[in-house]
Amino acid sequence: MGEMAEKLKLVRLPYAAAVIVAGGSGSRFGGDKLMADLGGMPVLARTLLAFERAEAVRAIVVAARADAVEQVQDLGRQFGISKLTAVTAGGVTRSGSCLAGVLAVPPEAELIAIHDGARPLVTEDVITNALWTAYRHTAALPAIPVRDTIKQAKDGLVTHTPDRSVLFAAQTPQCFQADLIRAALLDAAENAPEVTDDCLAVERIGGRIYLAKGSEENIKITTPLDLKIAETILVGRSGYEDRARI
Repeated sequence: MGEMAEKLKLVRLPYAAAVIVAGGSGSRFGGDKLMADLGGMPVLARTLLAFERAEAVRAIVVAARADAVEQVQDLGRQFGISKLTAVTAGGVTRSGSCLAGVLAVPPEAELIAIHDGARPLVTEDVITNALWTAYRHTAALPAIPVRDTIKQAKDGLVTHTPDRSVLFAAQTPQCFQADLIRAALLDAAENAPEVTDDCLAVERIGGRIYLAKGSEENIKITTPLDLKIAETILVGRSGYEDRARI
């Protein structure tokens, strides 16, 4: 159990469910990145196990591609994901997939964490911290400070250099009080289907987002290089014996 989870284990959070978004095409990866091998098991299996082991999470829903629903169900059985309550077909857009997942969570869920299936190295600390922040402030975004200088440009010409001290790189799980994220995603489905970030959907209806502590290891697998980096991070973790467990 992580340090944050250990500190909060005596604090009773409301019923929290996780929606794992697993509907991407993997075009930049050159194949199905969620089923790519990472330390002896598929990327998505590691993502599911992270939430299976997080004490604050009581149910898991996966929003998958329509042609992968059965495969994800099999993955859940193979790796003993006991919290997996539903695998639903995602939508055409990310916001559509998130909405499908959110609508499939158990009705008693008061908090919902939405997480990219391609972020397999998320820790219990990051999950718990984000849920706790959402419990206190309605919506939370794990993030890390931007280290590089960012340039804004148009047609190859630099037009602006933002102040790096106020810039943060967004991660997941993005966590919300359940009624808020349902309302935000329903609104996005009708009025802004191009929304690619769940927090942005909440911002559009006037919600306020609070930052939670992210992790530099909570990377998203987008390219084959990302997979190599993830493997290196995994090797440095004490839990790498998972390779031999299954």
